[in-house]
Amino acid sequence: MSEEQPPPRPKRLVLRLVVSVLIGVALAWMLVSGGLPIIPPAAGFSKVERWAAPAYFASLVGVHLVRALRWRHLLRPLGQVELRAVLGTAWVGFAAVLFLPLRVGEVARPYLLGRHGDVKGWEAAGTVAGERVIDGLVLSAVLFAALSLTTPIDPLPDRVGELLLPVAAIPKAAYTALAGFSACFLLLGVFHFKRDWSVRLLRSTVGVVSESAAERLASIAERLAKGLSFLPSGKHFLPFAIETACYWALNAAGLWILAQGCGLTAIGFWEACVLMGCLGIGILVPSGPGFFGVYQLSVYLALAMFVQATEIAQAGAAFVFIAYCCQLSLHAIGGAIGAWLLRTGAENLATSDGAT
Repeated sequence: MSEEQPPPRPKRLVLRLVVSVLIGVALAWMLVSGGLPIIPPAAGFSKVERWAAPAYFASLVGVHLVRALRWRHLLRPLGQVELRAVLGTAWVGFAAVLFLPLRVGEVARPYLLGRHGDVKGWEAAGTVAGERVIDGLVLSAVLFAALSLTTPIDPLPDRVGELLLPVAAIPKAAYTALAGFSACFLLLGVFHFKRDWSVRLLRSTVGVVSESAAERLASIAERLAKGLSFLPSGKHFLPFAIETACYWALNAAGLWILAQGCGLTAIGFWEACVLMGCLGIGILVPSGPGFFGVYQLSVYLALAMFVQATEIAQAGAAFVFIAYCCQLSLHAIGGAIGAWLLRTGAENLATSDGAT
């Protein structure tokens, strides 16, 4: 039987939910009081083409599929996992990250895979950690490049709506994120290639306080490091890298298409990459369930680099609203399909075992 990660404790989950909701309410109040509408005025939809939302949703379907499928390359060095289990676990996990508070849903994929596949939970957690760091590195690098390929408003505004949020902070945030994720990627390499040294370090430091805790952490560290087995393998890492590039390119293309459909002509493909980068970095900040508040604020902040304030409050608000609703809908539908895939897969396995 595969070893599983423990699910979150109910009391902790409730506490995180309360904190998350309070953060979401605070951010919503800040947006509305700052003149950045959560629900756009009717005039904001006047330039929206009928095809805009369906086209963007269709792009998200492709994004969701590629994002889930590329995970199989990271899992293959650890054991065989059926495609049904990969897709089901990934889609339920993506929905959990979005809807559960304070990113507690990050444990969903390792936990579910430990129950529905041959890969152990902590080893699967290593693949998820590696995927997250690589995504952050790619996203911050794309943001860094896109900022050099675009021409923002000059001078950059010192506020978004009525909020005193200096838009000039975006390039600084991009540099910081790129440096941070580069350091994390290097640490992943050290953690994997110098596994024995990392384990000894844990035992020699934590062991001073508690030998049992040190052994427990060392055991977890060894299994997490095993989950990074894809790193030295071109056979597994190269196709993952190619599909990751497709995933982020499709993401940016979808935002660009939606921007055109909402009448935001100042947003080209590279400007859409800036929006994508700001959003990706922004949702790392603790927020309400569904990334509510921080999602809207991140996109509004990025739009302010290229779009005039009057247009942000109209067409920009419609863009943010449609993008957010499509994301919520897609993740909810994907989560439901993923749960169905896992359930039917378990039923088929039980039927097969019973027949034998």
